[in-house]
Amino acid sequence: MNLYAYTSAIELGLIFSLVGIGVFFTFRILDFPDLTVDGSFPLGAAVSAVLVHGGCNPWLALLVSLAAGSTAGLCTAWLHTRLRVVHLLASIVTMTALYSVNLRIMGRPNLALLEEETIFSWASRILSLSQSSVILCVSGSIVACVLMLAWWFLRTELGLALRASGNNPIMARAMGVSTHGMIWLGLGISNGLAAFAGGLYAQAQGSADVGMGIGTVVAGLAAVIIGEAVLPTRRIGWMLVRVCAGSILYRVAMAFALSLDTGSAWYSVRSSDLNLVTAGLVVLFLAVSQRKKRGRP
Repeated sequence: MNLYAYTSAIELGLIFSLVGIGVFFTFRILDFPDLTVDGSFPLGAAVSAVLVHGGCNPWLALLVSLAAGSTAGLCTAWLHTRLRVVHLLASIVTMTALYSVNLRIMGRPNLALLEEETIFSWASRILSLSQSSVILCVSGSIVACVLMLAWWFLRTELGLALRASGNNPIMARAMGVSTHGMIWLGLGISNGLAAFAGGLYAQAQGSADVGMGIGTVVAGLAAVIIGEAVLPTRRIGWMLVRVCAGSILYRVAMAFALSLDTGSAWYSVRSSDLNLVTAGLVVLFLAVSQRKKRGRP
């Protein structure tokens, strides 16, 4: 694997670590299996691309993407809490509907941002660095800010109520916590972060595609699981950090797998095999994590 592939993997890992943090909120904190992320990620990309293409400030476009993703998460929460739809089915319904919403927003299957002003082109003029270095610096700074905000929030009274709702909803309700309200809050934060990551990804790659969200939730879950396997901890701050580390390790592993493409040999890894590699990695690190929990060497 050459230096360019390694750097690109870290860039993607940083951006998708925001998705991992969002998945951590739903799967680990709320214990809510949410697949809406597969639709909210391209939703953020579509909103950001359309606004930037129309001349909007790229930072404002990212904030609008975050709001759009939060709205998608609230739709899933409404289906589950108000209409009593099973959480997994509610997220699938929202994810399916978002495919058409994203097509309607862009007006086409994909949208390119050729020579448009993005946060990376803006930062490149200020810092006088290469495109790759700018993506690393800007994405790393954004991820660091999100980590600090998430760490602060989860230690507040509202954050503790959110954690209690996922850990023991019966006790949380007995203490006066609205578990339904916490579901709304958790899904809004999770999908808002996923859409923000989608908007950031669209500006970094210079395009948005309606199918770019396929497998996003699996990538986020892989970041959570890999992070748990390599950095076991009970401190909430380190839990968030290990999600980011897991996301970067996952992307590096994907890049390394692609570097094994040796041609027509049966054992070579092709781009079409990435889903299989992802599944294998998730199963491997799940097994390692479970063995550690049982105290086995």
